[in-house]
Amino acid sequence: MKPFDIPTEPCVVEMSWPTRIVLGAGALQRLPAQVQRLKMKRPLLVTDAGVVKAGLASRVLEVMKTAGVACAVFDGVEPNPTEKNIFAGLEAYRGNDCDGLIALGGGSALDAGKLVQLLSTHEPPLSRYDDAKGGDQFVRDDVPPLIAIPTTAGTGSEVGRSGVVTLEDTGRKTVIFSPHLLPRAAIVDPELTLGLPPGVTAATGMDAFTHCLEAYVASGFHPLADAVAIDGIHRVGRSLMTAVREGTNLAARTDMMVAAMEGAMAFQKGLGACHSLAHALTPISGVHHGLANAVVLPVVMEFNRATSTARLARVAVAMGDTSNAREEVLAGNAIDLVRKLNAAIGIPARLRDVGVREEDLLKIADKAFQDACHQCNPRKVTEADLLALAKEAW
Repeated sequence: MKPFDIPTEPCVVEMSWPTRIVLGAGALQRLPAQVQRLKMKRPLLVTDAGVVKAGLASRVLEVMKTAGVACAVFDGVEPNPTEKNIFAGLEAYRGNDCDGLIALGGGSALDAGKLVQLLSTHEPPLSRYDDAKGGDQFVRDDVPPLIAIPTTAGTGSEVGRSGVVTLEDTGRKTVIFSPHLLPRAAIVDPELTLGLPPGVTAATGMDAFTHCLEAYVASGFHPLADAVAIDGIHRVGRSLMTAVREGTNLAARTDMMVAAMEGAMAFQKGLGACHSLAHALTPISGVHHGLANAVVLPVVMEFNRATSTARLARVAVAMGDTSNAREEVLAGNAIDLVRKLNAAIGIPARLRDVGVREEDLLKIADKAFQDACHQCNPRKVTEADLLALAKEAW
């Protein structure tokens, strides 16, 4: 299906979420204007070695150099950031007398930028700010400005108010959440994603999809989140396969970047059991977060089917189902459509196929139950349920 609301000619638009969003091919050229608006004189560029190797960091630095702004660089963010990464970034921030941050990369780099931002004015340890333990009450508004520049269409962290980090004392992926961590600006340029390989495009794209879907079916009342979630589901359904197969298709890449933002906008409503399992699978089994979500999602959808029939039916319609079938049938169709989308973009069907060991499933269920995301699952989840879901996905 051809996207019907993506500009046919290159253009850049600015929107406010409250994050100032600069969206469109070529948006990177407007970075200096946002730096000036936020009165940054010497920002720290927070990124990772892969982004540097791909040449994306040099593109940012060149734009800043042309505008006469010097940037310090910290490129030590790991694929799943740890406390060690955050403190190393903090040392770079302070050692270079920085007054703001530019986070460039996928969700890991963007989250790391937020947490360096936090610790630049707040006392450690990071565990103090754990959202699951009410740590958001300790986050103040005296943090330096942060500009986020995503290079993948997945987490939507560029418009989100949380950062995820693996804590050393627990070994658990931990969410640190506060409106004060929202980036002040997001430069969302789909041209920065044109070089993403198919596997990364698929995994990050399904991360965006899972954000939208789990937020949409999550318990609670949030019609604004529901609206952007269903639009994100529609965009992924029509464009992810194209983005994977035709990596230079700018319309599909733009659609996916919008869907990623919408997922992060929507999940302020909450997520679900799929994310709790994914948050455990990454530190225990080393599975990419988006890939873990993609593999587990159909199983969790089936688990939630009885309590979320009407919403899953709308998911099927958003993904292109025109059968006009009964809600019960459409709900099942939604699960089938997700499985078919996974297969079409090369996502393995089972956890065993992505390196998860059967003997680790008990540990995964235990850590998943400690994660707060399942508390918003539309069907109440016990630790035994999470173990059963992990076994079924395995």
